Parts: sequence; structure tokens; C-alpha cells
Amino acid sequence: MFDLAIIGGGPAGSAAAMAAAKSGGRVLLVERGQFPRHKVCGEFVSAESLGLLQELFGQESENLLAQAPLISRARLFFAGGVFEAEISPAARSIPRFDLDAVLWEACQRSGVEAHAGAPVQAITADAPFRIATARGCFEARAVINATGRWSNLTSEVRRGPTGGAKWIGVKAHFSERSSSNSVDLYFFDGGYCGVQPVRTAGNGSGPAVNACAMVRAEVASTLDGVLQQHPALYERSRGWTALTEPVRTSPLNFHAPEPVAKGMFQAGDAAAFVDPFIGGGISLALRTGALAAGCALSSLANEQALARYSQEYLRRFAHVFKTSSRLRRFLAWPERVRKPVVSLLARTPFLAGQIVRMTR
Repeated sequence: MFDLAIIGGGPAGSAAAMAAAKSGGRVLLVERGQFPRHKVCGEFVSAESLGLLQELFGQESENLLAQAPLISRARLFFAGGVFEAEISPAARSIPRFDLDAVLWEACQRSGVEAHAGAPVQAITADAPFRIATARGCFEARAVINATGRWSNLTSEVRRGPTGGAKWIGVKAHFSERSSSNSVDLYFFDGGYCGVQPVRTAGNGSGPAVNACAMVRAEVASTLDGVLQQHPALYERSRGWTALTEPVRTSPLNFHAPEPVAKGMFQAGDAAAFVDPFIGGGISLALRTGALAAGCALSSLANEQALARYSQEYLRRFAHVFKTSSRLRRFLAWPERVRKPVVSLLARTPFLAGQIVRMTR
């Protein structure tokens, strides 16, 4: 009998498992895939999460952060314009290939019973929960769903289409002769592409960047197609050499947060998929995973703990989703309407910085 079972071993699941283990809980962590692996992700870890990483994962996170490029600026490129905003405190850039594997291994060393290659086949919630996996059956008093937005454990509401355009995500790593300590967002009609350093010459890998895009399917279906959508991005990418094969995910659906479903706590993308351009996905995964673990191991009955988590989730994070959805609608405006606003932001760094802070 486990105090807590966590389904999904990404940042949300690993943060939940480590937080629960540090609280003295008996914890089960199951993951359908294997680590390490590449994921479609901007790989931007905001300052809000760096302290939590260090608090939960200690020396493992210190080793990871020591090699992670510092991201202290954001540069937003629109057709015919660009504006910059300071990122303070600075963020870090950590490849998911490294991050997920380090967090998973840290959980195992902390006494979490972790099973990779163990897709969940069924869950019954008859107090206790019974979890049937490819590696055996387990029982737990509470369950956190950290499986992402397309798992059959995630509610049909979250997995269902929102109508309108079909969005896809695609990313790859490239070598670049030199790169700045900025996250650069190139916006074009029908999508955007974010570029930021993921390696530095100091760690022996040479300069490299992560290019990660969100684009409407009718605009581009490959990363090569995306790179041709913005003149400055295309010119920059002509000097790149691919370091990884592109990875792709679709469709990208946006829904209101659903912190609780089917009697389970939902963390990370299972609860809500945030607009990628704000760079908050990993941060929200870590923070919601830790919050869910704290509520799940409280002395409250499961239904009371679920209600408490839902209330705290919305209190702490609802503003992020509201702000990002407004920005997404702004980006869908015609360029002739967007241009005066972009021009104003370019002349007003303080205002640009305020918008960045509203998504934290």
C-alpha cells in the first residue's frame, strides 16, 4: 500500500514524487516510456522554479544548473520590429533530455519506487486506488495524474479539440557559431518559433540552440518550413547544423485549468496546457507537482484534499493562463493592428517587462 501513486515521470511527476518522499510518504512513480528522451519543449526554466529544483533535488540540480546557460533577456521579433525585455531574476536553459533523466534518477535514489516502461492499463478508485500497469498491480491512498494532455487518464475535456485551427509543436537542437543569453521569439502569421542557447563552449559541447515552434498545420508541418516563415529567423538559421532529429507533437489544445478529475490530482499539462511562448510550462509542471503532493499527503480526507488543491491551484496559477490567453488572442490580430502596439512596447521597456512579469 502506497501513500501516493504518481502516473507520469516528467517534471510534474518527478517533483511530486520527490516532494512526497521528502515528507516521509511511501511513493510509487510509474512512467510509460524510458529516459532519457527528447520532448517538444522550449526548455526554458524560469527563476520561479530554480529555487524549487534546488530545494527538492539538491546536488543533482546543482550539477544540472552548473551547465545550464543563463537567460537574462527576451527578444521578440515581429515583421518589421523587435523589442527586448529583461528577465530578472534570470532563467536557465535545460534540455529536457537531461532534465527528465536527472530528476527521475534522483527520485529513485530518494527511495521512490519508480517503474519505467510501465504504461497504466486501468485505475479503479474504490478506496484505495488500484493501479494496473504492465509491470504489475499496485494500491495507493491517493493518485496524481502527471501524464500530460493526451493520456487516456486525462479527462476527455482536456483531450478534446477546441475547434478552429489545428496547431502543432516541433523542435530540434542546432549548432550555432555564437549565441546570446536571450530567448528569441520570432512571430509570423500562423505561429512563432523560439530560439535559445542550450549549450555553452564551457561545458565541452560548443554553442548550440534549441529551436521550438508552435505553428498552424496549414502554415508549416516541418521545422524547415517554420524557419522560412520569418526573414530574420531564416537568415539566422542558414548557419545552423542539426544536432538532433526534429521531434513533433500535435494537436496543441488550450482549455481552462482542470486541477482535479476522476478523483485524482492533476499536475502539469494534465491539468492545463499553457501557451508555450510565455516559457512557463516547466515551471508550472514543477510547482503544480509539488503542490499536489503536499495536498495529497495532508491529513485531510481525499475529497477535502482534492478541494484544497483545486482552490490553491487556481489561486496561484489562474492569472498565468488568463494573461497568456489574452496574449495569444493579440498575436492572432492582423499585423496592421498589432504593429502600433509592438511599436509602443519597443519604446517602453518597462511596459514590456510588466507583461513578462504577468506571466510568472
